[in-house]
Amino acid sequence: MTKKISVFLLVTILLAAVPLAEPQQTKVYRVGVLLPGSAWYEIIDGLRVGLRELGLEEGKQFILEIRDTKADLKAAEEAARSLEQEKVNLIYATRTSVTIAAKRATADIPIVFSAGADPVVLGLVEGFAKPGGRLTGVYDPGTDLTAKRLEILKEIVPKLRRVVTFYDPRSPVGIESSKLAREAARHMGVELVERHIASVEELQAGIRALRAGEVDAFFKVSDPLVDNQAQLIIDTARVIRLPTMFVDQSFVIKGALAAYSVSYQEVGRLSAKYVQRILAGVKPRDLPVQGVDKIALIINLKTANQIGLTISPNVLARADKVIR
Repeated sequence: MTKKISVFLLVTILLAAVPLAEPQQTKVYRVGVLLPGSAWYEIIDGLRVGLRELGLEEGKQFILEIRDTKADLKAAEEAARSLEQEKVNLIYATRTSVTIAAKRATADIPIVFSAGADPVVLGLVEGFAKPGGRLTGVYDPGTDLTAKRLEILKEIVPKLRRVVTFYDPRSPVGIESSKLAREAARHMGVELVERHIASVEELQAGIRALRAGEVDAFFKVSDPLVDNQAQLIIDTARVIRLPTMFVDQSFVIKGALAAYSVSYQEVGRLSAKYVQRILAGVKPRDLPVQGVDKIALIINLKTANQIGLTISPNVLARADKVIR
């Protein structure tokens, strides 16, 4: 028995120490990519970087077949079903909503995800260490940081009393994120003004209907439909001098006031190793889900000045990046 255990340990150590063999270079693997809108192309950029770092060249060893579902969950299901029928080698789902749709619409194809909400709670995997089934990937705590994000917004805007948020009440991540925001707002004595939307047109109309002084800030909860209209929110908020708190760091560069989250490009880069290993023959159930713990606070001081907001030096000192 001791000898068998020793052999098992030796094999385990060797497998851990030796990199998995790359897919045969003579074969071009097809990776289906699902994303809920243009806001997530940064994740795809990171995926490309990660695969290149692993020695895989796009066009020669793999191709990405990208399906932009524009935050339409039915379209996401149809795209996932189509990709499985077309026999791509795996599906990479860039966000929680499209991951749920892909799992529901497919039967056998491996799925690598980058999820912004807890994949165990949502039933995507059985556990972080042992995912089970045919899904695994990277978890970034975008939704789980909702309460902390609202706390930071209150520090940035000390007189915060009413904040507005938009989300689709049919979206699982929207439901979870708004619940967390609601609880945090109640605890902080802040009124969360919830605007339900079911289409891009409703969202755009709701954003354009915002008036100066109606609320004290815009607070983004997890909803891909809203992310796709981020620039309209940013532009409208600048006109009515409204502070904005987003999830995605890249929106701060585009003019949002602040964001507190992980780097989406890093999420994509970390996802690449899952794609590479599954293409090499490893089963998703044997690849533990990896969490991303490098979280950054980004503040756009230029935007603060434009809307007439003075931010405490203490808050600015805590920011990981300040755009001046």
